[in-house]
This record gives sequence, structure tokens and C-alpha cells, in this order.
Amino acid sequence: MAKMHSRKGGSSRSRPPMVTKAPEWSDVSKEELEKTIMKLHDTGMSPSRIGLTLRDQYGVPNVKLVIGNSITGFLRDNNALADIPEDLTNLMRKALHVRKHIKANKKDVHNKRALQLTENKIRRMVKYYHDSGRLAPDWTYSPETAEILIS
Repeated sequence: MAKMHSRKGGSSRSRPPMVTKAPEWSDVSKEELEKTIMKLHDTGMSPSRIGLTLRDQYGVPNVKLVIGNSITGFLRDNNALADIPEDLTNLMRKALHVRKHIKANKKDVHNKRALQLTENKIRRMVKYYHDSGRLAPDWTYSPETAEILIS
């Protein structure tokens, strides 16, 4: 969805190499990694931030190779996943920042267009999460509810 509103090509065939087991230099155990993920989640970190922390500070190259599941899948299995998905939350945060900027700069037509594109992306993503059952069927996006949820 990243390049939908531009005339640029996509990242065709950009996939990581097929690896089936963790490298030999990674010495973290499954139980230790699961405890670390839950500890980082309890501090309020998002799944993507947990992955970056595990990579940078704990030396875990790929969580999926050690646990057998992604970080969001592991959190979903432990009933610790947030009500609103992280990518949708980030888009709503972006829309709120652009809306605040437009309120201060009323003649900024380029960012008005950026707000339209961002909110359209949010609506498409909400539709996807409704269909997949990740969001409640009666949940709708509005800037007022987004401001309450993000703040």
C-alpha cells in the first residue's frame, strides 16, 4: 500500500532469503525469548519496536526462526495484542499530526492532499481488518475518535 498514490514502481521480488533455522551464533533459547518478548510488551513497546530491540540489544536475528511464530502471532496466542493494529494506529497518528498542521497553516494545499491520501489509506485498512475479523464490525474511523485513542 505504500506506493499506491505515486507513479513509482513497487519493490518487486524483494524477499529475504529462505532460511529454516536460526544461525549457529544465535544462542538464545525459545523460553528465554518468550519471557523477553512478554517483558518488553509489558513495558508498553509495540511489536515492531520489540523486534528492533531484540535485534539490536539481544542479538536475535529472526524471532520467527527461534519461536516458530512472529511477534504479533506470539502476542495473539498469549492474548496480549492491542485492540487496534499497530499499522492502523501509526496511520491515525500521522493523520492527526497533519490535521494539526493544517489547522495552523490553512493554505497548505499539499498537506491537505496528503491528509486525504492518509485517511483513504486508513479507511481501506479498516475495511481489511473488518473483513479479517481483527477489528469489531461496528468500529469506524473518525478524527475525533482517533484523537481520543491516540492521546
